[in-house]
This record gives sequence, structure tokens and C-alpha cells, in this order.
Amino acid sequence: MISRRSMLAKCSSGFGLMAFSALRSQSLNAVPSGPVPHYKGKAKNVILCYMSGGFSHIDTFDPKPKLKSLAGKPMPVNIERTQFNNNGNIFPCPFEFKRCGQSGIDISSMFPRLQDWCADDLTVIRSMTTKLNEHAQGNFAFHTGFPFIGHPSAGAWINYGLGNLNHNMPGYVVLQSGGAVPPHGGVGLFSNGFLPAHHQASILKVDAREAVANIMPREIDQQQQTRLSFIESLDQTFLKQSNHSTQVEAAIRNYETAYRMQTAVPELVDLKGETEATKKLYGVDDPHPQKAAYALQCLMARRLVERGVRFVELSCLTENIGAGGAANPWDQHGDLERGHGAMGHQVDQPIAAMLVDLKRRGLLDETIVIFAGEFGRTPFSQGSNGRDHNPFGFSVWLAGGGFKGGSVYGATDEFGYHVTDKPCDVYDLWATVLHQLGINHEEHTYLYAGRNVRLTDVHGSVLKEIIY
Repeated sequence: MISRRSMLAKCSSGFGLMAFSALRSQSLNAVPSGPVPHYKGKAKNVILCYMSGGFSHIDTFDPKPKLKSLAGKPMPVNIERTQFNNNGNIFPCPFEFKRCGQSGIDISSMFPRLQDWCADDLTVIRSMTTKLNEHAQGNFAFHTGFPFIGHPSAGAWINYGLGNLNHNMPGYVVLQSGGAVPPHGGVGLFSNGFLPAHHQASILKVDAREAVANIMPREIDQQQQTRLSFIESLDQTFLKQSNHSTQVEAAIRNYETAYRMQTAVPELVDLKGETEATKKLYGVDDPHPQKAAYALQCLMARRLVERGVRFVELSCLTENIGAGGAANPWDQHGDLERGHGAMGHQVDQPIAAMLVDLKRRGLLDETIVIFAGEFGRTPFSQGSNGRDHNPFGFSVWLAGGGFKGGSVYGATDEFGYHVTDKPCDVYDLWATVLHQLGINHEEHTYLYAGRNVRLTDVHGSVLKEIIY
């Protein structure tokens, strides 16, 4: 009897054409697949604007006027060891803060569009902490709950828990443009870990000729239809022989999705249906190339959640000004005013426009937008005009998805150095996000290596004060 391997080798181009099962019957509005949520959540989707490198909270969303009066003086409190241990004196914020919106939230002049358009939509957490002080470990901890490779990313966990609303696209997408690269830690940050492989992220280079390599529009003729139907029958036999192996099923689903993406991805990246006013709102044609590239990601993120993609992560771009690197563009150990100013200019209008656009389309209520990095930065200088890493207190913000807009949670001390009120960490953040999606983080587990593992490990509490 001929083996399946031989049959595939002789009759097709190999494993990539497996699993044509049900492709013709699945539609854009197919029902979600996967476990049922624990309860009805407020949100359906997540957009993560990850500011890799660690933006400075005291220069963005946590003003500390005390630093101005003590500028250039030694810190009056004990200084913890820093990443480079090249510590200087107190370094006040070079940007101006303004109380914004009806809520009066303080936002730095680094973000004029957020100031004017979105202040009352933001839920600012000023009391984040982490145990990590190095980029790769901090990135893994934020994405997966663990400071090393091998665990599923939050996007994979959410896709696993809720299933995909759009069978023509992956449920977890990472966007890149303008030459953006993954943060330190690489593509392992977006891994499915030990979850089935179809929950891993797909990277879309939204400004490339092929947003996904080898995914091109293709018409299906009768010959290919017959060929794929034949492979389907072979596949079903192989599934039975493997006792419905989860690895085989995951591979099948990946190839099914890749097949359907031949139509879905070109349609996604084609902006012919977007008005010039919308493109201008985001800044897609801005003369600043990094801003325009990030604006395209923000517009694509809105288009993806419109199409039911569960989790979308955006990638910042280096500004090529000698501060920060491609993998960690917010990492200004020197020349912070220039570096942070450039990064703020890159992301401010596109993110603010995305919030405005989501809101006017009725999508913000069901979409959680997260603005976060791996840690904060010190209130004292590194060298003369940079800041080192600070894991003891920093800020993130969230919007939409049942979060209380125009609110502030927690606080740091008068220097912005350590948390003094309502300390929380990434486990609390993800526990709260999962809660808003209808998932109990303590029950959302996967049996691996003999134990039930979860995104929040053995930690995490829902921050009930910041949600409806």
C-alpha cells in the first residue's frame, strides 16, 4: 500500500496543500471556534500598542513637579542598582504637562493629539511594577507572564480562550511597517508556546508588496479544486491514523488559514475603500516616514478588529537619531528629550486617530486598546541627559472595552521612583483584560508538563476599580 507521504510527494506540492476541509463553506462571518467564554465580557478584541524600550512615565503620564525644584541635585533617597549603574543627579521632565479633557488627566506635551482628542477615554495606571530590569526578560514577562522563551503570548492565550471570529484571517496578528523589527526577545514574544500552533501570531508587513510572504491572490480553477478535494480525503485518513493528534490538527488549521488568506490579506491591505479624510486623520501620507509607517499600522489595526481578529499588536520604529535601537526605540539612555520627542511624534497622532476612529464606528466599546512598555525610567539621569531603566514604578494606559475613561489608578512617590499606592503588575493587567473579555484568568489554563499553566501563573487580581 502506498504511504501517505509518498502519495503527497507524487500528487501535490506537499504538506502545504493539506486540509481543504470545509474551506468553501466557511465565510467571513463564521461563528467563533474554541472554548466558550466563562461569562459575557464587555470586549471582543485587543489592540496592543507596545512601546518597546520602556518609555519614561515621568515624561508622559505621571508628572512630578518636585523634580524641577531639585534639578541637578543628588537623589535624597537610596538609589537601587540600575542596568548600567552610571547614575547622575535629579533630571526634571523636559516636556510640559497639561490637564486635559473634562477629567483633567495630566498628559505630556509629547502627545498633543492625545491631549486634545482622547484624554477622557484613557484609563492611566501609574502604579505598575515589574521584577525585571532588562529588555528581553521584561518583554517576555509582559507578553507571556514569564521572563523567558517557551510560554504562550497573551495574544495566543486570548485566541485560545475565545476562538477566532474570522476564519479567513489568523486570530492573532503582529503588524510591522517601515522596517520595524520585533522587540528584544524576537518572534518568541509572539509564540503559541505549548498551545496548539494555530494560536501563534502571524506577522503582517503592511507596507510590503506581500504583506505575508507567499500569500498572493489566486483564482481557484476546477483542476485545483479537484486536487484539493483529493488531498482532503487523504488528510482525513491521516487524521484517523494519528488518533486525531493535536499537532496534526493544528498544522491542518494553519494551512487552511493560509489558503484563505490568499484572498483576505490582499483585501485587507487595499485601502481603496478608505476615504482621504480617514487617511489624513491617521497621518498615513505624513512626510515623516516613521510616523506614516506607524499610522498605516494603526489604520490596519482598526481594519483587523473590524474583521473580527482577536488580538493585534503594533510595532514601533526606530527614529535613527542615535538614541534607542531598532528593537527598543524608546530606550533613551542619552538625549532623552530628543529621542522621546521623536517617538512621541511618531505614535501620537496615529494612536489618537485610531481611538477616534474606533469610537465613531462603535468599535471602541468592544475593543481594548493598551499602551505599554516593559518598564519605566529613572527620575535621575544616566550620564547627563538620559534615563536608565526603572522597574519599581511606571505607567501604562488602557482605553475602551469597559475601562473607565478619564481615570487614574495608583501613584508613585514625589520623584516617580517607587509605587506608593495600589501597586500592580503585568499579572493584574492581564487578569483585568481577560476579565473584560469574559475569561476568568484563574480558570483559563492549559495542561502542560503535568500542571495547569495560565497566563497569570499563580498571580494576578482583577483591578475592579478601573472597569465597569
